[in-house]
Amino acid sequence: MKTTQYSKLKLSAAPLVMGVALVSAPAFAQDAPAEEATTNSEIVVTGTLIRNPNLEQSTPVNVTTSDAIELKQSNVAEEVLRELPGVVPNMGSAVNNGNTGGSYVDLRGLGSTRNIVLLNGNRVAPSDVNGRVDLNNIPLALIERVDALTGAAVTTYGADAITGVVNFVTKRDFAGLEVQASEQITEQGDGNVFRVDATIGANFDDGRGNAVLSIGYQQADAVYQGDRDFSVFQVDSYTGGAGGSGTAVPSRFSGTRPIDPLTGLPSVDPTVGNGGVRQINAQGQAVAPFASFNFNPYNIFQTPFQRYNIYGQANYEVSDAVEVYARGMFSKNKVSTIIAPSGSFGGSVTINLNNPFLPAALRNQFCAFNTATPESGLYTPRFTAAECAAAATATGPSDPNYRTVTTALSRRTPEVGPRVSDYQTTFFDYRVGARGGITDTIDWNIEGAYGESENIQNIQGYTLQSRWRQGSLVNGTLANPVCQDSSNGCVPLNLFGPEGSITPQMADFLTENSTSTNRTSLAQARAIISGDLGFSSPGAVQPIGFAIGGEYRKYKAQQQSDLLAKTAGELGGAGGAAPDIDGGYDVYEAYAEIVAPLIEDKPFFESLTLEAGIRYSDYSIEGAGGYNTTTWKAGGSWEPGAGVKFRGNYSHAVRAPNIGELFTPTSVGLTNLALDPCAGSAPVGNANLRAVCIAQGATAGQIGSITNPTAAQANITTGGNLNLKPEKANTWTLGVVFQPEFLPRFNLSLDYYNIRVTDVLGVPLPGDIIAACFDNVTAGSATDPACTAIRRNPLTGGLDGDPATTGGLFGTTNNLGRLFTDGVDLLMNYNMDLGFASLDWSFVGNWTHSSKFKANAADPASLNRECVGYYSVNCSFTGSMQPEFQFSNRFTLGFDKVDVSLLWRWQDGMSFEPQQFQDDLDFALANPADCPNPTGADPGGCVVDPAYRKIKAHNYFDLTTRFNVSENLTFTATVQNLLNQKPPIVGNSIGSTTYNSGNTFPSSYDALGRRFAVSAKLKF
Repeated sequence: MKTTQYSKLKLSAAPLVMGVALVSAPAFAQDAPAEEATTNSEIVVTGTLIRNPNLEQSTPVNVTTSDAIELKQSNVAEEVLRELPGVVPNMGSAVNNGNTGGSYVDLRGLGSTRNIVLLNGNRVAPSDVNGRVDLNNIPLALIERVDALTGAAVTTYGADAITGVVNFVTKRDFAGLEVQASEQITEQGDGNVFRVDATIGANFDDGRGNAVLSIGYQQADAVYQGDRDFSVFQVDSYTGGAGGSGTAVPSRFSGTRPIDPLTGLPSVDPTVGNGGVRQINAQGQAVAPFASFNFNPYNIFQTPFQRYNIYGQANYEVSDAVEVYARGMFSKNKVSTIIAPSGSFGGSVTINLNNPFLPAALRNQFCAFNTATPESGLYTPRFTAAECAAAATATGPSDPNYRTVTTALSRRTPEVGPRVSDYQTTFFDYRVGARGGITDTIDWNIEGAYGESENIQNIQGYTLQSRWRQGSLVNGTLANPVCQDSSNGCVPLNLFGPEGSITPQMADFLTENSTSTNRTSLAQARAIISGDLGFSSPGAVQPIGFAIGGEYRKYKAQQQSDLLAKTAGELGGAGGAAPDIDGGYDVYEAYAEIVAPLIEDKPFFESLTLEAGIRYSDYSIEGAGGYNTTTWKAGGSWEPGAGVKFRGNYSHAVRAPNIGELFTPTSVGLTNLALDPCAGSAPVGNANLRAVCIAQGATAGQIGSITNPTAAQANITTGGNLNLKPEKANTWTLGVVFQPEFLPRFNLSLDYYNIRVTDVLGVPLPGDIIAACFDNVTAGSATDPACTAIRRNPLTGGLDGDPATTGGLFGTTNNLGRLFTDGVDLLMNYNMDLGFASLDWSFVGNWTHSSKFKANAADPASLNRECVGYYSVNCSFTGSMQPEFQFSNRFTLGFDKVDVSLLWRWQDGMSFEPQQFQDDLDFALANPADCPNPTGADPGGCVVDPAYRKIKAHNYFDLTTRFNVSENLTFTATVQNLLNQKPPIVGNSIGSTTYNSGNTFPSSYDALGRRFAVSAKLKF
């Protein structure tokens, strides 16, 4: 009988030390127990295509075991990865405003598009136009271990694995029945999470085949920010006081002129800016100071989640030389985001002066608006007093006295309720293949796969700007108001009253549901020949291993939106339009790897191994031609003896632009910006700055009264670019592994990593866009393209407002940037017999030395922004936070029937980004009228409040007790965040809206508080 490598060898799924949270795997391949060597199984070694477990790799792999997942009582893959130092929190369950219904991983803080998520070493279908894999689809119940590999993965898995791969490895040859159910709830009685999984598997035909099926269900409840005392009220990070949104109740209007209370005439006070935005009460009187809207209580810390998933896999030995296999998975997920009510967010409306709801005082202010420039020294009202009085009694548009004014309206609609987005994702992915042996030492593998993901977003509670415009033109009387345009079942709107003045009939007229659909697919085929060459180098015993193969992948992605979703500014508070996207590309690849033991069992050379790999890729983009790339790696390891091993590798990688970066039409969305250089009095006495503000679309009359973006959110114009080229990266690691003979149950690995990316595919940061224009403003800056690309609200002069008329900042995708990060990973493991119990200990730590981004590498003036240990709007460019130091420590005591395990997670302190603080301080010092005391209390709110400039180090402890009731029944109880560590409070306007929410950073710090989890596992 012919025996292949698949039947001769089995890679143990267990790392070096069982029962620990995170382990290094410097050499786990050759630790496979001899008694397991006859079991049929696919060999899954993360980091190589060479199916020979006796060949060690030079790349460090962090491993999370199924035991660690069970002790942590993780419910989704995102929670497993969140515990890994060096993984920066990205989109997930703690993200509410900005969540698109998925969870993603960000290795090394360089973005979720620069790594690959694998299942058993294979790609699965992405879930969005950016090519990212949704972690919610991973079948966690069947996961044996999770491998995280940094760098040097490009020749093995694809050129886009710049920062590495995360490989979820499933259990093989599962036989029996396993049912597990768990429940989790916070100490405050909310945030319930329920999960149940059932897995059944069997061997058949005398062990020639195996099949397994796993079915799961999970449901999680929302946790509202209003249910935590630290997040009930929104805090402004700059003033330190109560904050909120300028889209509030009562309404705010632009283009008004206050009336002098002593004379009853329009105010001509030169300190009162023309065309300012004012909040008006029901009597038409200005509200001072502005009443902001506290949106926090409506928002949530934990998104509601529901999931059904099915996973099946099977393999069968057709003959002694051929095995066929298949796997398929299906999941249906529903994620809901809930945010504060909709409204008109600075959208333009036209109001007729005979509107029966319009207060007389506000009518007079509209009429009194000064249409002359301040330089003229003239005061010219929009309408004379006589015209204004006559317009108040006009009968309709045909009346010669009829007059209207166009204004930017900011009015929140709590009467409508919150904005709710339900994201329903349906996903399937299947793979079939065959493998076998060519010789005793060379195998072949041919496989194909196809997967699709459909994400449907259904939103409700959003008001339509067109309905605001239609309902604001009202004729008739207060007792019998009528819409000037009665189509669509128009209901006249009272824009001027307090909360409640929008009646249920008005609310029903204002709102409509909307739908957007994202569809993605991946078809792939692969053929690999791997094994060893049958001979070794003169100084070695192990033969030279190799792998050669070819691969084809075809990606397709579409985003289709209804008319409401893709009309700029139509959905109030939707953050911009959702344009239609339709694109795709395919890639043909050929690759080869080699691992060559050069010297073995010699003095000072217990082993010396070299490895290398190369991959050629030919991309073809729909409608845009194509290009080809070559990536390669080289590495090696040396074991001089005494349990010491040195290893290192170097790789050249590329990342091709994804479908979103290529095919997304230009559209207006939201970004974060707290301070506008044109706001307040800054441009009044600065002729150059004033000229720049006007060149960007502000009017002369608005200078001096422009306000900062409400809720620190400015508009930004972004889009894809078919002329993009791949970004390039050079990565290298250098490390040492220590497994001393005198301490056989101990192992340590210390690895330095260095990742440099050029020609970065990305969008400039808000701070970089502002700096490119406003740093050192000169007489010629008003014609500088970096300045004129910024487009302001024609009604207010600000950078926020109606996306249909306000482009805001300009930042389309380009190849101009540069990224860099480096740091050190330290992993240690030890276990020992204490007599009365066994002790397992694991430590995983990370020191990130640097994480830099330069928006324009060719421009010496462009900032090389450092973000390690810092938080700000700009330092949220890829995900949440990157501390300088962090580690996870797990201690597990194993008794006869009980295991007690303590997980200690430590995260270094953080500081507000020095560059951003300096920019704010420079602005404050240059504008003493607006920022009277920037180095102290700063009531102008131009610099971040001193209390929010630092975050202390945080410690989290999770305590788990596992009871092995019998051979078939295990009961586990966990207290997460044992000491109820509170999150740091830094306000809501210090970072990006996506990750800075509820006055903290809930993806990086625990905002839920102490939680209790229990589970029971029954197996036969």
